[in-house]
Amino acid sequence: MSLPPKVTDRAFARLAEIEAAPKALRVAVEGGGCSGFQYEITLDEPAQDDLVLQGQGQTVVVDPVSLPFLENATIDFTEELIGARFVVENPNATSSCGCGTSFSM
Repeated sequence: MSLPPKVTDRAFARLAEIEAAPKALRVAVEGGGCSGFQYEITLDEPAQDDLVLQGQGQTVVVDPVSLPFLENATIDFTEELIGARFVVENPNATSSCGCGTSFSM
């Protein structure tokens, strides 16, 4: 059974802090990166065919091409010594690079 990605409360809260609305956080998957695929995370306008995930007055969107790569994934926000960023925890990835932006399936 395929499930859409989930967005954590922490990710929605960070979007609210940066006052992202009316734009949405777009999470996409593209070919490339050191492991074969890479995440592209940007602020963007929602498109008509996007999957829309909403919480805390904020919006996260995923395009239909990226959606199969993000089944059951979790979109989160993390703050570490190396910096703060949105991250994708993807159970479909068989391996990933050290920076966490590239993965293979």
